[in-house]
Order: sequence, then C-alpha cells, then structure tokens
Amino acid sequence: MLNQDNNRQSEESAEQTPSCCISLQDAKRDDSESAILPSRASALAGIWEILKALPAPSGLEVTLAKVVDLLRSFLPMRHGIISLFDGDGELESIVGAGCSESCSERYRMYLPRKVIDQIVTTDTPLVTENIAVHSAFTAADMDVLGVSDNKPVSFIGVPIRVDANIVGTLTIDHVLDNGSRLWLDYNLCLLPLIADLVGQTVKLRRSFVGDREQPMAEQDLLPKQFSKLKHPARTRNQIHVEGMIGDSLALRDLLEKVAVVAKAKIAVLLRGESGTGKELVAKAIHELSPRAKQPFIKLNCAALPETVLESELFGHEKGAFTSAFNSRKGRFERADKGTLFLDEIGEISPSFQAKLLRVLQEQEFERVGGNQTIKVDVRIIAATNKNLEEAVARNEFRADLYYRINVVPLLVPALRERRSDIPLLAAEFLKNFNDENGRMLTFDPSAIEVLLNCDFPGNIRELENCVYRTAVLAAGPSIGRDDLACCQGQCFAAALHKIRSGKLALQPRPIVSVPGVPAIPPAAAGSSAAVAVPPETAGQPPLGPAGPVHLNGARTTDAERVIAAMEKCGWVQAKAARLLGLTPRQIGYVLRKYGIEIKRL
Repeated sequence: MLNQDNNRQSEESAEQTPSCCISLQDAKRDDSESAILPSRASALAGIWEILKALPAPSGLEVTLAKVVDLLRSFLPMRHGIISLFDGDGELESIVGAGCSESCSERYRMYLPRKVIDQIVTTDTPLVTENIAVHSAFTAADMDVLGVSDNKPVSFIGVPIRVDANIVGTLTIDHVLDNGSRLWLDYNLCLLPLIADLVGQTVKLRRSFVGDREQPMAEQDLLPKQFSKLKHPARTRNQIHVEGMIGDSLALRDLLEKVAVVAKAKIAVLLRGESGTGKELVAKAIHELSPRAKQPFIKLNCAALPETVLESELFGHEKGAFTSAFNSRKGRFERADKGTLFLDEIGEISPSFQAKLLRVLQEQEFERVGGNQTIKVDVRIIAATNKNLEEAVARNEFRADLYYRINVVPLLVPALRERRSDIPLLAAEFLKNFNDENGRMLTFDPSAIEVLLNCDFPGNIRELENCVYRTAVLAAGPSIGRDDLACCQGQCFAAALHKIRSGKLALQPRPIVSVPGVPAIPPAAAGSSAAVAVPPETAGQPPLGPAGPVHLNGARTTDAERVIAAMEKCGWVQAKAARLLGLTPRQIGYVLRKYGIEIKRL
C-alpha cells in the first residue's frame, strides 16, 4: 500500500513536473549559459530516476541520500543537503550525497543554520547569487563554503512541506564562474518540485511508522502526558543569536522569550548575575526587532559620575561647562529610532533617576546648558545585577522609575544553571586563544569534567578568564585536570564567592594545595575559619574546605580532617562530604590516596 500510494503521488507529480523547467531549456541562451544547465533529456531522466527511488524500501535517510545523488548527476552543484526536523522543531537528520544511516554530523558543517531558520520562519525559498553579500550568512558559513573574492558562491534553499507544516529544507550551492542568474532561475523552478516529492515521501514514511507504534504509545500514554507537563512542548523553530553559544534548556527558553519580546516597542529589564551576557541579550533583542537597521547604543551607568553621565545621555551645548568647546549629541539623540541599552541601571543616583524618568515617560529632554526640547523615539533596554525590589524598599531606587523600566523582565540564567553549555563555551574560548596566539591546545576529558563541576560565580566571564589563564600556563599540547587552578587550590574566584556569601572569614591566608580536595587558603595563625556548618553538626569543631582546622589544639593535615569528619559522621561518606563542604567523590579520592580504611560500624 505504501509503494502504491507513493507511486500514485509520483505519477501525479510527474505529469505536472518539468513544464516550467523545460520552458527554461527551450529559452534562447548563449553557449556559456547552456554549459551550466542540463539538457532537457537529462533533466527528465533525472526526475524520473528520483520518482523511482522515493518508494524504495530502504531507510528514509538512505532514500533521501539517493535523491541528492541523482540531483548531482544532472544538476551542476557542489553541496546538496536535505535537513529534516522532528515534531519539536529540532534537527532530526541531515542528509547529503552518499549518506548512510548515521551521517548527519558529516554534513552539519555545510548547513548554515541562520539561513535554515530564515527559510523555515518565512516559509519562502532563499536565493542569492553571492552569499558573501547576503546578511543571513555568517563568516563561518562563508569560510566552510569556500567563498573568496574571485570565487562567488550561489545558494538556493527551499522549504519541504507536509500539508501546511514545514518539516525540513532542501539546499544546494554552486560556484558561478560567469555570474549568470540562469542557474538560479532554473533551480528555483526545479527544487520546489523535488522538495514536494520529498515532503510526500516523509509524510508516508512517518504515518506508516506512526501506525505501527500507536498501540505501544497508548500503553504509556499517562507517563508521556506527565512528561509534557514537566517539560512543555517547545516551539518548532530554535532561535540562534550570533555570539550566544549553547544549547541548554535554560538558554533556549531565554532566546524564545527574546524572539517574542523583540517584536514589540516595549521597555525590557534584563536581570541576572554579573558576567552572564546581558549585553549580548540586549543586542539580540535589538537585532531581532523592527529597529534592527537603526542604531544600537549602549552605556554603562556605573562607569561614570553623575555629571558626566548626564552629558553622555543628554548631550551638551557649547560652553555648558569648562571643557564644552563644542555642542555634542548625547546617547539618546544618537539612538533615535533605535535602541538604547543602559547597563547597571541600579547604580545611578536618586537625583539622576528623576531626570531619567522624565525622558522615559515623555521621550523628550534638553541638552546640558540648552533650553531647546528635543524629542526622540528610543526603545530602552536596561540591565542590572542588583535586587531592585530591595533597593526600592530602602528608598535607594525610585518606585516610579522601577515600574517604568520593569515592563518586561527577562532573567538571564547563571552559568551553573546551564552546565551543559560549559564544554561548548570552553571550546570556543580555547579556539579564540589558539587563533590569537598561534597555539593548537585541546582539552582533555578530565579537564572538561572539572569545569562541569565548577559553579563559576563570575559566570561566562570567569570561565573565559579560566580558559585563557590555564591555556597560557599549560606546558603540554593539551589541558588536563592538573592544569586547572581549582585543582591546585588557587581558584581565587571561588574563594571570593565564599567570602561574599559569609562562608569564610575575611582574613589573608597563604595558599595550601591538597590534590583531589578543593582547598581554600588556611586561616591565619591564632585564628579559626568561620565555616557554615549543617544543622546536624552544630556545636562540633568546624571542618570544611576552609583549610586545616584545630582539633585538640593541634593543626591537622587534610587526611586527618577527613578522618575526623568520617568519625563524627559514623563513617558515612555522604554525611562527611556535607560536613566538609565537598562531594562524596572527592572524599573517596582522599580516602584512596592516603589509604584510609573505612570502618564498618
């Protein structure tokens, strides 16, 4: 039945097929143009072979790879790729010529994701004679596709539909020696036809598989419904923003909200810890908005005193103050019709908050030293890592300004909330370091494991600094576990985080390193560290990663620390780990390293 239905679809399509393509062949062309197009006979033969290949009983990826192979047999092209999405809009398979059952990764590098997203979002083909001048292609895309000044590359991508839904794309590229558009016109007529045939095949294959799996799906319907409640269905199109690296659920949730918020002219407040990339999010909102072609102006409010800040935002007239030799436009004027990003807005003084509030409400102001009212049309995106609600309660931040900027709050997740992105970010930072310094360093799996277990209180900025610092000091061709500062007891960012959170006393301490146990500088002579102790150990001597502790007046080693903790916890590693502020795996490492025998009570 599957083959009969597919053959019937194929025959119907064949009757309508190449009328427009053949008419192009019949058009009058010069010799150079006809050299880049197939003859009428070869085009008909190629389409007929595709129609025969689609109902084949082989796997779907193998069948689609055969389609690409047949296209290459009669169509001048370099890369041909069919990409398919699953029901959640995620890439399910990427198929190219000569593909087998598991070759998606081989062709992923030739797939320009921003272009694919645009085709899917707009539901229209994307055609360009030279990808070097098309905004949807990134520098990485052009590098992979081999674009150069004397080698223009043309590209065509068309959507693959099943009924009214887009299930994938068909893309090809070609080097045009003479720059003729005839190749583009010909393929813009041919490829939608091939895409429709592929769409019908995908529909039949998936419906056939769905009919077979339906009884099994009904058996566990309740668990699947519960899973959907825990993990809501994702939108079909994943948003990609240049500069924002990662594929974690937290990041995708943020980018989906960004795509929605960007379309409206409305104030946005970005909340999140320092170093999470709030400026990149602000830029993404601007670039995805209708104001994308207008200016994106940014200003760090915490970096300037109030008098300078007023001049920077509103501008000044000549002679307004001693060094005002000329009139100068402020950031609001420069951002007219565009977007103004105010970073660290929670740091501005109460007196300046009143001046800023008027501009946000009325969209008008006067330059410093001037009396002419200037009207602007500016979208405001603000960012802060402070708790503005507490600041409002303490009368440090005006409530009316708070409500003006906090129309749509977006929380930018901390790096510890998107740990799966850490390997991708670390690899990108190491690549940048290698490019800048002519190195070829790589990460060992052991180093990635350590990075995944770090909290990174400084977030992405701290991770970048960690990678650069480690790469500079690495002696070998790869970065291993022992090269990382946190494995040498020298992670100052982690120590600072614990000091700020009240887990350590603010005392200068020399560094003490113990392999396998994250060490924090020990207490100064004659003092003891203030360590947060779990409730079940209240009243006991403080043990933990704050360094050596004092038991019976004697300074203990790290082995003795672990033994003391294990004895107090009945030799239960999990309890001892909580007592010391470590993980059970780190406790086990110390026990094995020093040959400590676990007592069975």
